Amino acid sequence: MFSRSAIRTLAAPSSRLFSSSSARQTKVAVLGAGGGIGQPLSLLLKSDPLVTSLSLYDIRGAPGVAADVSHVDTASEVKGYAADHLDEALEGVEVVVIPAGVPRKPGMTRDDLFNTNASIVRDLAAAVARVAPNACVLVISNPVNSTVPIVAATLEKAGVYDPKRVFGVTTLDVVRAARFLAGVTSSSPSETPVTVVGGHSGATIVPILSQSAKGKSVSGEAYEKLVHRIQFGGDEVVQAKDGAGSATLSMAYAGAKFANAVLRGLNGEKGVTTPTFVKSPLFADQGIDFFSSNVELGPNGVEKIHPIGELSAEEKKLLEACLPELKKNIEKGKAFVA
Repeated sequence: MFSRSAIRTLAAPSSRLFSSSSARQTKVAVLGAGGGIGQPLSLLLKSDPLVTSLSLYDIRGAPGVAADVSHVDTASEVKGYAADHLDEALEGVEVVVIPAGVPRKPGMTRDDLFNTNASIVRDLAAAVARVAPNACVLVISNPVNSTVPIVAATLEKAGVYDPKRVFGVTTLDVVRAARFLAGVTSSSPSETPVTVVGGHSGATIVPILSQSAKGKSVSGEAYEKLVHRIQFGGDEVVQAKDGAGSATLSMAYAGAKFANAVLRGLNGEKGVTTPTFVKSPLFADQGIDFFSSNVELGPNGVEKIHPIGELSAEEKKLLEACLPELKKNIEKGKAFVA
């Protein structure tokens, strides 16, 4: 039997995952709603009080996911769309979340996913350009370092690109960093926030532990192990699932958390700041025009891109390793659309 506290938790549609405001609500689309990330992401977005309407699309399974999720007792309306109804799914949408694509399997890198996922993301971005050109686009599909430039270039070709409204979702790196640092320091994750900059794969992930009160206490071998785990936490999940999938549940959580931050910004809430992979001036002089750093979100999407701040000697080395790899990833995405 459930305890009273458990019943109260289940009855409350807004958990600590979400911050809410009743001033403004929004229609959100999930493209790839039938997949391993898409299904739990759709469930979590159904629980977000800022979502008025949830539009679920996939080449297979979306109407079933929508029927299932629609029974959850929150106010938002849910509708599912099959493969040939993509444009209909995007009508009136203000936020588009894209988890579509194939997952990683053992031995695969995010870059191995490129050939399949690049064309999927390009085609979905083209539909967004046609139907919902002013929507904020949140890209989860890997490799994010390449798929975000693909979305940007596709929208630009269509003449509707607004760099303030295209985001790569790197929140899982931030979530992992907080969770793993909490484990190392015997703290609560609420006490261990970590800014993560760079990109969203392996060596391009740069956790800025020196700017965390708890993180700056970690050094030596413990530091090296912590950084490696943050950078390659996805491999841990792929191996543990033994060919049956990748990080779907934690990614859905992170995706919903970032979507809520975007919605709060659109709603006019001040001070909503989180790392995300966007068109950025921080390293543009080195030919790296997309970069993840702390970004303040607002009614127009990106309101302010924050500098990365002071780095430790170790972090400077991590950044040096990040930049050339990130540049290659970005150029690969651009070349695909050229």
